[in-house]
Amino acid sequence: MWITRFIIALVVLAGLVAGYFWLAMSWSYSSGERAGWVQKFSHKGWVCKTWEGELALVSLPGSTVEKFNFTVHDDAAAKAIQQAVGKRVTLHYEEKVGLPTNCFGETRHFVTRITINPDIPIGPGVTMQTTPPPAVPPAAAASR
Repeated sequence: MWITRFIIALVVLAGLVAGYFWLAMSWSYSSGERAGWVQKFSHKGWVCKTWEGELALVSLPGSTVEKFNFTVHDDAAAKAIQQAVGKRVTLHYEEKVGLPTNCFGETRHFVTRITINPDIPIGPGVTMQTTPPPAVPPAAAASR
């Protein structure tokens, strides 16, 4: 009789724990976007491998660099971020709270999407192009 109650209690406890983890992973405390330069991105961990990265946020030239640490679970997003290391990007993230271990990631910010930004905004309506303009063929330049 007591063994049956003990097993039922264990099953109920396991169900509650699984429900808590499901709720913590599916519900977002906040979401938003951060823009900057991806300066570090690695796949790390002893048992639970996660993609961890660092985004350098610079609001004005010459100001102190703020770092935004993030975690990526989606392999497609991780591959896109790997290709964008060193480039200016916008990362869309969701903040998850209440995850009890770092097996889910070292940070609370989980990146879900990346956008590469070729232009750097200097002020309202003013941008600086980071990619060089297309070269004009010599024949077209001579006809100008």
